[in-house]
Amino acid sequence: MSVMTFGGCENKSNNIQSENKKDSGEILNMDNLEKATFGSGCFWCTEAIFENLKGVHSVVSGYAGGQVLNPTYEEVCAGKTGHAEVTQITYDPSVISYDELLEVFWKTHDPTTLNRQGNDVGTQYR
Repeated sequence: MSVMTFGGCENKSNNIQSENKKDSGEILNMDNLEKATFGSGCFWCTEAIFENLKGVHSVVSGYAGGQVLNPTYEEVCAGKTGHAEVTQITYDPSVISYDELLEVFWKTHDPTTLNRQGNDVGTQYR
């Protein structure tokens, strides 16, 4: 069973943003937004990168791929659930394209380090 949970993690940095975030007072048509989900190591570091991009509406951290429903941060970090840390990015494709998001992803993520991303070590960073 593959499980994907967003917003259910215990985010110690309290950076989870609301789905209703508006960029600098602009009127936002929610129907035009798209979502991308990336597993790229520590989700808090990933949040900080993507939430600062123009056209990104929200970035929500969560887990994907595990066998436990609604895992805790501690369970995932202990390697007991099979989950990977991921971020789900809601963005406006008329401002930033999926290809541009991928470019940021590949410039900030090294897929050649097994179970590690920078100083973060554990199966959740695969």
